Amino acid sequence: MPVLSQLFTQAGAAKPTVVLPTPALFELPEKVLQFGTGVLLRGLPNFVIDQANRQGIFNGRVVVVKSTDGGGDAAAFDRQDNLYTVCVRGVEDGQTISEDVVCAGISRVLSAKSQWAEVLQVATSPDLEVVLSNTTEVGIVLDENEDLGATPPRSFPGKLLAVLHARFQAFGGAPDKGLVIVPTELIPDNGTKLRSILQELAERAALGSDFMHWLATANTICNSLVDRIVPGKPAAETYASLTQELGYEDELLTMSEVYLLWAIEGDERVKEVLSFQQVHPGVIVQPDIDLFRELKLRLLNGTHSLSCGLAFLSGVPTVREAMESDCLATYVRNLMLADLLPGIPYPVDEKVGQRFGMQVLDRFRNPAVEHRWLAITLNYSAKLRMRVVPDLLHYYERFRAVPQYVALGFAAYLLFERGTRQEGDKWYGETQGQEYLIQDEQAGYFADLWQRLPSAELVQAALSNQALWGTDLTALPGFADSVTRYLTQLQQEGAAATLATVLNKNQKAAV
Repeated sequence: MPVLSQLFTQAGAAKPTVVLPTPALFELPEKVLQFGTGVLLRGLPNFVIDQANRQGIFNGRVVVVKSTDGGGDAAAFDRQDNLYTVCVRGVEDGQTISEDVVCAGISRVLSAKSQWAEVLQVATSPDLEVVLSNTTEVGIVLDENEDLGATPPRSFPGKLLAVLHARFQAFGGAPDKGLVIVPTELIPDNGTKLRSILQELAERAALGSDFMHWLATANTICNSLVDRIVPGKPAAETYASLTQELGYEDELLTMSEVYLLWAIEGDERVKEVLSFQQVHPGVIVQPDIDLFRELKLRLLNGTHSLSCGLAFLSGVPTVREAMESDCLATYVRNLMLADLLPGIPYPVDEKVGQRFGMQVLDRFRNPAVEHRWLAITLNYSAKLRMRVVPDLLHYYERFRAVPQYVALGFAAYLLFERGTRQEGDKWYGETQGQEYLIQDEQAGYFADLWQRLPSAELVQAALSNQALWGTDLTALPGFADSVTRYLTQLQQEGAAATLATVLNKNQKAAV
């Protein structure tokens, strides 16, 4: 079977369903410098750029900088002429999507360690307009011992500052030669933090007032939010099946869900430079992206966090399987759209929220993504505090009533946290005869509560713990009573039966 790089020399090697690049795409100028080779970059920004190039809109390719030297993805890119396949699988608006695209957006991959001079050469190119990055959450940090003269500097901000300084020198500080810089690291205000570190490093290195002015005024560093599940190369069995389906071998084959969100904080100039934003409704450039952060945090993450305990205790291991259960699917939908959406502590147009929620439900149903509820319980308490408590408080401000699906989710959380066996510093719970690890820093605290207190007192103690929630949740009228009632029911009837009873009762009340 041919490898990906042979597709254009062996007629008919790929199956007709594979979307191949046209020869003209390989001749486009290098307009983007990208730090990072990870699958999220390939499956989102690079995928979007490739789509735009095919439509004659952005018309630019990406030079990728790899921080570690040799091997891995860099060698595979070299063997495959910088091509890779994105296999898009999932559900959108109730329709199953299956699409295979050979992406040609990347022109070359350079090693920062052995090809730094070439990276700096790209920095001085008149074609360059954009810098992208995804160097993990620890990438945007200040290195106190950074040496900008090193080849290369050690940290990502150090490398980027060296690139910008080289560009400043090459063009004599021309104001129109600044770049649009879009970090995609998954931290809040990633652009703001990167800008602050760059300024700090530049001051320490005494790069001069002219450069400091150019850095601040000619370059735009955008906050951004990316959201797309890109698991990367699939397991061996799935990979073998896909290879047969495609008709060729691809070392960089990348799986991706259908959904795509890339929200970028920027003005009209940013929108003009990032013209690829025109080709996908999920790429959004606007002055304020807090709405998208809130929608993701409350509706996707919040729903996950409030559903995981209930679903796991019901004996359903994955999100997809939960969406195949009438009761759990109804709970997830009602929790998200009836309780969490109205409680978002940010002004949200109801239609926008509903649309986002329906997209999340489609993502939860994706048969190509296996997301285990037990994995979602990691850091359970901290997630509820960050993702759910602000929503709960705002719901009470608006309605002065108990959001019943949230209360049931909290009750399931308390029951999940019931540690029955300790091994070293680890606590284990038990459900339906099976033991599970409680991966939460509050596991010992809850094990102690369960050993000492009956359910009603336990709920009062846990919900009033301001160190846990930042507020006293028993001050919310009726909330502790509802959580206590549901917790007692969960203990007596089990999670699945309790959920069925609650849904049936709510359905009758709505009639």
